[in-house]
Amino acid sequence: MNIGLWLERTAARTPEREAVFLGTDCVAHYRDFDARARRIGGWLEAQGIQPGDRVGLFLKNSPDYLFVLYGIWYAGAAAVPINNKLHGREAAYILENAGASLCFVSEDLAESLSAADVAARLVTIGDDDHTAACAHAPITAIAQRAPDDLCWLFYTSGTTGRPKGVMITHRMLMVVSLCYQTDCDVAGAEDAILYAAPMSHGAGLYNMLHTLVGARHVCPPSGGFDEAEIFTLARHFGSVQMFAAPTMVTRMTQTAKATGETGEGLRTVIYAGGPMYNADIIEAVNHFGPIFVQIYGQGECPMGITALSRHDVTDRSHPDWRARLQSVGIAQSAVEVRIGGPDGAPLPAGAHGEIMVRGDSVMPGYWQNSEANAKTLIDGWLMTGDMGFMDKDGYVTLQDRSKDMIISGGSNIYPREVEEVLLTHPDVSEVSVVGRAHPEWGEEVVACVVGTAQQADLDRLCRDNIARFKRPKTYVYLDALPKNNYGKVLKTDLRALVAQDTPDNP
Repeated sequence: MNIGLWLERTAARTPEREAVFLGTDCVAHYRDFDARARRIGGWLEAQGIQPGDRVGLFLKNSPDYLFVLYGIWYAGAAAVPINNKLHGREAAYILENAGASLCFVSEDLAESLSAADVAARLVTIGDDDHTAACAHAPITAIAQRAPDDLCWLFYTSGTTGRPKGVMITHRMLMVVSLCYQTDCDVAGAEDAILYAAPMSHGAGLYNMLHTLVGARHVCPPSGGFDEAEIFTLARHFGSVQMFAAPTMVTRMTQTAKATGETGEGLRTVIYAGGPMYNADIIEAVNHFGPIFVQIYGQGECPMGITALSRHDVTDRSHPDWRARLQSVGIAQSAVEVRIGGPDGAPLPAGAHGEIMVRGDSVMPGYWQNSEANAKTLIDGWLMTGDMGFMDKDGYVTLQDRSKDMIISGGSNIYPREVEEVLLTHPDVSEVSVVGRAHPEWGEEVVACVVGTAQQADLDRLCRDNIARFKRPKTYVYLDALPKNNYGKVLKTDLRALVAQDTPDNP
């Protein structure tokens, strides 16, 4: 089934309901949302786009993102959303790898992509082609698609090489959407989803469920993340749901405490995409109240591996509440999750190993990459590359990517464990721990710190809380940690930085 049918159904049922906003201005009711998608779908069909073809979106967050996305699906094509922070050459590689013959581009991104000599035909928002598409005769019928047909081709961040295309099917998006209702929150027509994080990734992956229930879609005029703007829009709309990276949650808390904002109107903030440290989420809950839910997923199983409920994020009465808060929750309804050893065999509760997942929200494979598929999909299981453990109650604690684990003197050291300790110091605002090659021990632990805490105090803190072999041998002080567009710390960059840095060990 084509997931675009969800928009058609909502438009038929509630055509006059307000659907899409730019700031506080309604730019489309559901009748208009459906009509615009139909016209774009009709235009794509007239350009020769066939079901199964790939169409790129190199767009900033905007109402046009939704109109184009559903137009692509109405025509039966697969969307290729591209991170709008990428360089034009990087976007061009994705379009080439995907075999996309056409790409919609925001006006201020068009020059960069054009300069990359991309083969795909570019349609810039507001140009003659786009104007023609918006005025074209509507598609006569939404293309029929099978549940396992390609719907969304998602490209990984490429931190360890060229990005890979994750094949996301119509079935996967439906399963992920319905799991939102069962495992995360319950969305309804009275709600609004606020797109403050990139629509090419997590935030956009929740649009379908909100379309199905007839909720309001709100695009901030800034096109991205601005704390003050979020608070203003939340007060205006009320019952706002949004997706945020942990760094965004931390910034919202800091801004709210500094300006007296209470988060009025924010109903639910789903956070994921990086480590959320206990100190940060405790501070956020103390200020905003019980509005937070955590999920864990990957592009290969988008938004769909585990969830930590609003109750678990807020509860302080359970004897294991701190451990649960540090976890990423329990398996979502549509998947099985287990911890596997080096051979993939299941490990007992509490044992450390690789997190594995299988179910209807797991990808069928990478786009035209059989070598990567053979390494990642084994006997029906997705090998996530993430290391962690599951307790006896089913709560999964994510420690680090397998490539981020530090092996020093034959002992495994999980950076997050060290980071959690360092962040308890009041003069540490951010920290990231990485390994650096050492001639005797194999690797040594290096802490990259943002803050004014003294090395001696941090070293004492570690000696008082964790095994001596885990403590950092070097502290590197930075003004800020390098992050990508989604707030993830770029540990690859930090490893390169500390490899060149040779400060005296404390």
